Amino acid sequence: MAASLPLSCLRTSPLSSTPFLPIFAAATLFLLSKLHPPIYLSRQYQCRFWIRSTITSLGGERLGEGRPQSLFRTYQQFPFEMSSTFNHEAYNDSIEHMRTTEYPMLKDSLYLDHAGSALYSKKLMDRFHAEMMSSLYGNPHSASPSSQQSTQDIESIRLRALNFFSADPNDFDLVFTANTTAAIKLVVEAFREQENGFWYGYHADSHTSLVGVREAARHHQYFESDEVVETWLEKPYEVGSSPSLFAFPAQSNMNGRRLPMSWAARASSKSCSTLCDAAAYAATTPLRLNDVRSAPDFTVLSFAKIFGFPDLGALIVKKECAKFFERRRYFGGGTVDLVVCIKEQWHVMKSGSIHEQLEDGTLPIHSIVALGAAMDTHTNLFRSMDDIACHTSQLVKCLCEGLSSLKHMNGRRVCKIYSDDRHSHNDSSTQGPTVAFNLMDSQGRWISNAEVEKLTSIKDIHLRTGGLCNPGGIANALDLSPWQMRENFSAGFRCGSENDIMNGKPTGVIRVSLGAMSTMSDVERFLDFVAQFFVEHLGPSTKSVSSTQMLSDGILCPRFYVESLTVYPIKSCAGWQVPYGEPWDVRREGLAWDREWCIVKKGTGAALSQKAYPRMALLRPHLDFKAGVMRVRLIGSAEHIKIPLSKDPRQYITPELSERLCDASVCGDKIKARMYTSSAIADFFTSALGVPCTLARFPAASQSSPSVRHSKAHLPNDRGLSPRPILLSNESPILTISRSSLNRLNETIKAKGGKAAHHAVFRANIIIAEDPLSPPGQERPWAEDDWDGMTIGDDTCGTEFDILGGCRRCQMVCVDQKSGEKNQEPFVTLAKTRRFSGKVMFGVHTALKSGEDLQGRMSRISSGSPVTTWSRPPDAD
Repeated sequence: MAASLPLSCLRTSPLSSTPFLPIFAAATLFLLSKLHPPIYLSRQYQCRFWIRSTITSLGGERLGEGRPQSLFRTYQQFPFEMSSTFNHEAYNDSIEHMRTTEYPMLKDSLYLDHAGSALYSKKLMDRFHAEMMSSLYGNPHSASPSSQQSTQDIESIRLRALNFFSADPNDFDLVFTANTTAAIKLVVEAFREQENGFWYGYHADSHTSLVGVREAARHHQYFESDEVVETWLEKPYEVGSSPSLFAFPAQSNMNGRRLPMSWAARASSKSCSTLCDAAAYAATTPLRLNDVRSAPDFTVLSFAKIFGFPDLGALIVKKECAKFFERRRYFGGGTVDLVVCIKEQWHVMKSGSIHEQLEDGTLPIHSIVALGAAMDTHTNLFRSMDDIACHTSQLVKCLCEGLSSLKHMNGRRVCKIYSDDRHSHNDSSTQGPTVAFNLMDSQGRWISNAEVEKLTSIKDIHLRTGGLCNPGGIANALDLSPWQMRENFSAGFRCGSENDIMNGKPTGVIRVSLGAMSTMSDVERFLDFVAQFFVEHLGPSTKSVSSTQMLSDGILCPRFYVESLTVYPIKSCAGWQVPYGEPWDVRREGLAWDREWCIVKKGTGAALSQKAYPRMALLRPHLDFKAGVMRVRLIGSAEHIKIPLSKDPRQYITPELSERLCDASVCGDKIKARMYTSSAIADFFTSALGVPCTLARFPAASQSSPSVRHSKAHLPNDRGLSPRPILLSNESPILTISRSSLNRLNETIKAKGGKAAHHAVFRANIIIAEDPLSPPGQERPWAEDDWDGMTIGDDTCGTEFDILGGCRRCQMVCVDQKSGEKNQEPFVTLAKTRRFSGKVMFGVHTALKSGEDLQGRMSRISSGSPVTTWSRPPDAD
């Protein structure tokens, strides 16, 4: 019965916590199914996960504990709020059914970034392909039949596009552009050429591309809120010597908040031109410009955000605003009637239409033709923009209610949603199908968005995090003052930085945006994902317990040994295991020969990693000290290359293998690396990875080549440890993991039917194992969490190491090191069992103890050596 309950019987009421609900539900089910069939919701339309979880919890547990109870109130209200001609249940079912054939790329993926770009359908691509194969299109600037066909089709599609937005071609013109930003630049260039410049005002919710206009204005004003705009609009008109331009988004690309379109007419009454960014708004809502008096003077938008394809933008401009383009100085092919170059400099701009003056050069003919197919297909698949608006409005209500209702076991909310308190996600006039939020743990601490993205990547969920190109909206939502943003920048924060929580505040948000092809199952799956990984329930901690082996001075008994040592000569490629028992040099930067090389993209110098190029796991380096070379081979191929180990290979190699100094980027750090110029080396790695690349080297520090990278600032430093020099490793000189911890992790994975993780996926330099003579069942997994340091070797002459902190893990641990294939484990299990302060941890960062390399002797360690660890006593400061 729970699977087919009408949602109206789930209204929160005194009955919701009593045993009478099932009886009441059954009766209501019967009556509603007879009296009000449109209200009854099928199994397909119900939010299956949430209803099932809530109904099954009635047998003694709290109703919906940890579940969004208020979600059901929103569901049951939907049918009553919709018009009699729109059946959301049937419409959602039709989209769900249609997606299997029209959007096959969504088979296993959850796409929640429609504000970034819509998706293109199979039918659209088929139509476009058929059009290209059946028609001959030439350059529209020629007079041939194929060129005339191009001109006719372009103008026909231009008129259709104006009609799509209810814009009368007698009042408006449409200029095709590369994207929304290119359309904005056309307006900016026109105003910049005015005799006295121009005044510019822009709303806080503006996209970065609107904010950037201020740099071209003589004067500009930032409107921090709707109220400030209203105050400005109510002020009497002040005559100025220069034109003015007021810009605002119809819908915030950050959180979907919709701004008053009436501002355009009110600003016009002040003789102020208006620029409206409708890119986000027009994607899921009909943009109607049928009333020329109330429409913005300039409207910019993206067809890619509506149809998914083609990649085109547009500027829709009132014809009465043509005067602003008269001072435009630049001209390109197709925008002039005559140009004189010899002896005189003279030209005549075309004057027939605005688009003829602004569309410089040859138009993207095939993209415009594709737009015609896109409009046809869109109507065929989704009926109308009104239906899309109704559909997405219902979806975002469910999503917002679900996120709002998620709570940890202690009652704290899981999500902080950023929306205007005065507006509700239930009101489509003030809210689009986009939700911006951040996640918190049960203690109210922010969870890093970078950690969220690691999980979404593994679970094939596509969304966006960060600043979202909306600086004003982010600053207002996160309460970030300008001085704080500058301070974050000085501390190393950049757009896309992984360290996205600074001074206790997040620097960005998570954005989930829905579109025409989204369905209720998408909402359910995402709510399930958040509940599964971020709602904390009572359970055993995976943090290590206090050791009974600890002595009074904090030293632990030596019951560990080094199981193996591994170096990774080429960053992100396979490791090379040091022969058992062989002494190995340890430097300040880490183990000798560890991560001295990297593979860099040609052109950019960016270092490649397994996260983006999992085939790097199949590149196997082998250090041959007798021959003085590193041999690299690709698994499954007979080919290999040899790289000299000498730091000065010019002494004995041919010019073909010479190096040159180049700028490279490693984990956001800019370094000077030696890039190999050999075509053979470049061809080998390019062929192996399928991307133009070559090998570069960043040798250990010396007087002639000092290291410029250090361990990352976010590592715990409560003991006053100084940053350590590193080569090409991500965060620290050495990474250490515990065999006991890996065993415990694999027990958890196998208990759920998963495949045990191989130690190679963690790419550790040192694996510490417990004494095999220890009593059975006495393993101490996660003991490394409490270590402050360790000594490898005898107490008298062993090498001491500092433990710098836990190692944050990412989805790279899911790359199978034997096949290069990506899996979900072990990161999924780690995310559920090993998250601390919002970060997923496994292993510890390690470095040679400060001063250890200055004792006048070479530090060496070997596998098989005993390990003594220590921690500060419990009462230590």
